[in-house]
Amino acid sequence: MAPMLDVSDEVRAEIGDEETDRLLTGESLPGTYDCTSCRTPGDSGQERTSTVLFVGDETAVLAFAHAACIPSQVVPVSEAQLQGAVASISGGVPAGPGSPAGGVPPHSAPYGGPEGGGTAGGGAGSGTVGGQSADRSAASARPSGPAAPDLDLAPRQAVLGITCGLIIVEEQLRPALVVEPTGPVARVGSTGGGDDFLPLLIEQGFVPQLDLEAPPSPLPGWSVLLAMGKLHAVLQPGVGGGPAAAWWQAHQPLQVSDGWRAAVQRGNEVYVYAGPAGSIGRQPREDLMRDALARACARGQLVAATMPLSGT
Repeated sequence: MAPMLDVSDEVRAEIGDEETDRLLTGESLPGTYDCTSCRTPGDSGQERTSTVLFVGDETAVLAFAHAACIPSQVVPVSEAQLQGAVASISGGVPAGPGSPAGGVPPHSAPYGGPEGGGTAGGGAGSGTVGGQSADRSAASARPSGPAAPDLDLAPRQAVLGITCGLIIVEEQLRPALVVEPTGPVARVGSTGGGDDFLPLLIEQGFVPQLDLEAPPSPLPGWSVLLAMGKLHAVLQPGVGGGPAAAWWQAHQPLQVSDGWRAAVQRGNEVYVYAGPAGSIGRQPREDLMRDALARACARGQLVAATMPLSGT
């Protein structure tokens, strides 16, 4: 059975068609791996798997991740960071361009491919903080992954998880989106280890949610894009009066439930709640999601906004 592997055009350009074909046929792909994003086990024969290529000045490391955690991409990092990671993986023996993988585990192996950089992108659903927010919002994330062992990534786009659900507010079912990053989010240029996710959102106009029984405040210029019954993006105002840009964008449009779509069509607005990594979690039921939101609210770890619906 062929592996369920995603190889982006950027990764293919770095490793070449021959190596890409070997991966896609399973010849050079491990059956199981440790996800380079969430660091839990993965199986390329059972679930969609992304190839993630970390590229330094002279060295590259090919790793794997759950496609639900992060898409296939090229991640530029410093050579010193990459060499340190390679040394830790291979038992202290650095690897350069063209070096064989040797004893390096195949789930995180040095790759001696062509030199070159790339751009890092950013996973219920996931997507990237993109568009104009790359300079103005939660784009300078330092998630707990993706990373080879002990590899501290340079700032890159945040990976945000979004859950669609219904929440009772003022005795009515309201459509909600719950946003939570996979790891701490730092400001652009920050060298500290803190989490600036909530302050960055507050600067964008989100308001601390102190009472879950009250509707969130409207956020002018922002909207939720729904097209053909699927969730595509959360849009924010463009710079200088320009067109709206995607603050969050789904890697693949997310199917929403009939109940959620019916609720949003009644009022043409969505309640968007956001909390820092670990504050809410992925909840299997809507009542549990509301309980988690209430706990985050009580701890002062929740911001929110009401956004109109864009599309159909």
